[in-house]
Amino acid sequence: MELTTMKTRTEKHPSTHLRGLKLAALALGSSLVLAGCAGKPPTEQYAVTQSAVNSAVSAGGTEFAAVEMKAAQDKFKQAEIAMHDKKYDEARRLAEQAEWDARVAERKAQAAKAQKAVQDARQGVKDVREEGLRSAE
Repeated sequence: MELTTMKTRTEKHPSTHLRGLKLAALALGSSLVLAGCAGKPPTEQYAVTQSAVNSAVSAGGTEFAAVEMKAAQDKFKQAEIAMHDKKYDEARRLAEQAEWDARVAERKAQAAKAQKAVQDARQGVKDVREEGLRSAE
């Protein structure tokens, strides 16, 4: 029986393959982290806030809730600037605050209008009573 040597192929540096894999994983992980930091623009929140501000203006927020309305409009402007500067977390936070300020302004305006309507109704009832009393005399 003759002994033959079998040639096997061994990699001279098995760590080079592993090192390449680690580098690829590191590059992929870094790009995901950077993409996560950039975030995505809060376009939906921005649209909701814009709608809330418009509703508050339509409800009379500038007349009946001037402080809250100004706060909402100022924060909305700041959110626009943050969006432009790609500071999306700040833009989202400011847009949410502006939305709530606008909702408060809208509710205050609605409440003030309702209160005025009640006062007008009471005055109308009082006028009718007085007229009724005069005609009874």
